[in-house]
Amino acid sequence: MGWIGESIESIKSLQIRQVLTQAVSLGMIVTSALIIWKALMCITGSESPVVVVLSGSMEPGFKRGDILFLHMSKEPIRAGEIVVFNVDGREIPIVHRVIKVHEREDTGEVDVLTKGDNNYGDDRLLYAQGQLWLQRHHIMGRAVGFLPYVGWVTIIMTEKPIIKYILIGALGLLVITSKD
Repeated sequence: MGWIGESIESIKSLQIRQVLTQAVSLGMIVTSALIIWKALMCITGSESPVVVVLSGSMEPGFKRGDILFLHMSKEPIRAGEIVVFNVDGREIPIVHRVIKVHEREDTGEVDVLTKGDNNYGDDRLLYAQGQLWLQRHHIMGRAVGFLPYVGWVTIIMTEKPIIKYILIGALGLLVITSKD
């Protein structure tokens, strides 16, 4: 009958108590992941402590699929740092290097200009219309470390959603049919 047939027979033979136990176990796993994510947000001071590089604009330093670890401290941002920022009107954050810092004399606030290492010009074309500089509220964090290529899992699941659904279905089936 095969693996699928055996899984279906296993699901049919489950009692309601076993199903509830498996559902609670799955809920605990999801809840644990969310708690870990929120704890990382508090520790790093960044709304997104981990991001995946989605383009080749930072090559050769960071390649598509690298995972970056972010931290956001109160220290002023300086030229040469790699930051992840959100632009008004765009969903996906951008990873680029700060090339210019402009400090306002009256308020002491710092405005920054960014550029991808592999790009020809600065990022002003990427910013919102009429925006020439990024302010602190646009910046999600500074890159403090990275893991090469590990983010390809995320990229593949985003670009090919069927793989994501198959993986989620297989994991759900595994949790439901596992025998304790």
